[in-house]
Amino acid sequence: MANAEHSGRAAEGFGVTGVTAAGPVRPRLRVARLGLWLVAAVLAVRQVAAVLSTPRGDRLTDLETWVGPNGVLHVKGSLYDSTQFTGTPFGGLVMKPLTRAAEQALGWGWTFGTLLLVAALGLVAARALPQPVSRRTSLLAAPVAVSLLMLSLPVRNTLWLGQTSIIPVLLVLLGCFAVRGRWAGGVLIGLAAALQPAVLLFAPLLWFTRRRRAAAVAGATFAVSTALAWAAMPHDSYTYWVHHMAGVGLGGEADALANQSLHGALLRLGLSGPLEIALFLLLGAAVAVLGLRRAVRYARDGQLLLAVAITGCAAIAVSPTTWQHQLLWVLLAVVGRVGKRASDRYVWPVAVVLVMTLPVKMLLPNMASLYTLRDNVVLLAALAAATVVPFLSRTSPYYQTPIPTEYAAPVPARLRHVPLLPFLRRVLTRPNLLLELLLIRVTYAAYQKVRLAATGGTNSGGRARAEEHGHQILDLERWLHIDIEHWANHAVVKVGWLRDFFDFYYESFHFVVPLSVFAVLYWRRPVDYRWARSALGFATLLALVGFWLYPLAPPRLLPGLGVIDTVHGVQDFSKPDYGTLTALTNQYAAMPSLHFGWSLWCGLVIAIIAPRWWMKALGLLHPLFTVSAIVATGNHWVLDAVGGAVVVGGGFGLTYLFQGPRARTATAAPPVVDAPARVKQSAGLRDGVG
Repeated sequence: MANAEHSGRAAEGFGVTGVTAAGPVRPRLRVARLGLWLVAAVLAVRQVAAVLSTPRGDRLTDLETWVGPNGVLHVKGSLYDSTQFTGTPFGGLVMKPLTRAAEQALGWGWTFGTLLLVAALGLVAARALPQPVSRRTSLLAAPVAVSLLMLSLPVRNTLWLGQTSIIPVLLVLLGCFAVRGRWAGGVLIGLAAALQPAVLLFAPLLWFTRRRRAAAVAGATFAVSTALAWAAMPHDSYTYWVHHMAGVGLGGEADALANQSLHGALLRLGLSGPLEIALFLLLGAAVAVLGLRRAVRYARDGQLLLAVAITGCAAIAVSPTTWQHQLLWVLLAVVGRVGKRASDRYVWPVAVVLVMTLPVKMLLPNMASLYTLRDNVVLLAALAAATVVPFLSRTSPYYQTPIPTEYAAPVPARLRHVPLLPFLRRVLTRPNLLLELLLIRVTYAAYQKVRLAATGGTNSGGRARAEEHGHQILDLERWLHIDIEHWANHAVVKVGWLRDFFDFYYESFHFVVPLSVFAVLYWRRPVDYRWARSALGFATLLALVGFWLYPLAPPRLLPGLGVIDTVHGVQDFSKPDYGTLTALTNQYAAMPSLHFGWSLWCGLVIAIIAPRWWMKALGLLHPLFTVSAIVATGNHWVLDAVGGAVVVGGGFGLTYLFQGPRARTATAAPPVVDAPARVKQSAGLRDGVG
């Protein structure tokens, strides 16, 4: 493949890379690198422990198709007479003797072998980064790549199922970047295509990037391997290639959510028959052509790893079946650079990492209108990378030097060591909206999961402990003479309009007001938006610690107290019912009250920032109405509100400690001139150049 440098000359070979800056490694950089490798090792150990600690019948289920009692190794007839085998006939021909040798060490041997393949994949990908790269990037890329691979859903599924899907990806990368000979590279890519037919799309990439001999060798290797398997196993080959059309329907229905290909998406949309096949062929051809054109362009630009990732993403879409453990190509697309501003550079890599590491339910809300998008989110990411994402060319002036971020001038603090993290400077410009919405959604989903996990994953899991804590809070409030929950609840129940008002306020304003405050700050006061967001984030994190350590039954769920649940109705304490949230939220996460905490955060932010006195007053009314609503509806104790106030105070305090005082006036800080630039500038002044 041609590697066009900035000079316009084409370098020989697919694996040509630039030379990084030489020099000694700084101690701090060495420590960071060691720490990242330690993180990668911890993740690997965790994955091994998760797989091997699972009962034998529940782990490595796909590998059981080889060595199980009805697996490939013990079935004398067709490969596809076994339980769930979905590979190509060539894969069966090659892997059968290898897995027979590993049968006695099924779990350990296969799992550790897979980890070694993942480590090799990360090392090859790190060395193939588009040049030029900084010294820091070249040193830290490998552990970061291995860590991301360990966290990714395809690798986790591969380890869990005992699949071989990492091997084709590694063979392609080795053929592209590790071997020097064109014949060897073509053979490796051809073998990868024999194991995963959609990988044959790399042959046109080789052809159009002037590696035609390697392309021909890849095609010939694929044909010879497939023909060899056909000669050895004609019935199985006919079953795979003809009867099942390249494996469609083997191992699961083609419309299953795990099949993240265009074919699977069209079937899930309700299309079928000749119309679906024609549309799939048409869309697949369009994606293949667009993806290959983009891949060739970026390969000639010198971004070889990005070209490989784009081709792999196109292969995901055009394959009749692309199961979840075969989606590593999307993660490789993280190397592409998108955006002219430095603040926009993180949007694409963060989106890719989140899509490839988190369940889709954490990325998108559980809403019927979003089911289609949620069911195909990985496919959409692959399609975006292959066809539409505007990756920057290396010849672009923004590739190496994006538009810098403007920072506010630092505000002097009264305490000597504040801020503790001076690199967290105040940014003057608005953050990227898409990135903010994505991170807010993921953070809230994580908050929900941690909150529910505090009681063992179910609302009934921590009931006894939560009720015991409820009696402790009640006794403390009686001692303090602030146990007004029963009186306030029954007083409000007797007044219909007041009860309706507090129920509506409790259900609606908890999210509407904070989101409105965020929206106004984002648009009008971006510096204050970041300050307020950090404070709320720290407060919510502290609240999660409280939910975990002190599960607490609210007054409405404490038996014998007689408090009426005005929002959800009278409860059966053995099986409480609060609508669709019954199984999704921890109803024993009452201390501290984030209903009051978030409202207090809103009131304080408005009181500090609002320019008019009446605006400040309206802002402070919100926490007053909220504390009245949470007590009157029986959802919180008075001390829960005190706990909410404590975590909000802690949130603002941590923001102050880490980032320093809030910048009351957003003035730009003077530009920072690095040492080499200062030396050049002073030399120029001495020489009379100014």
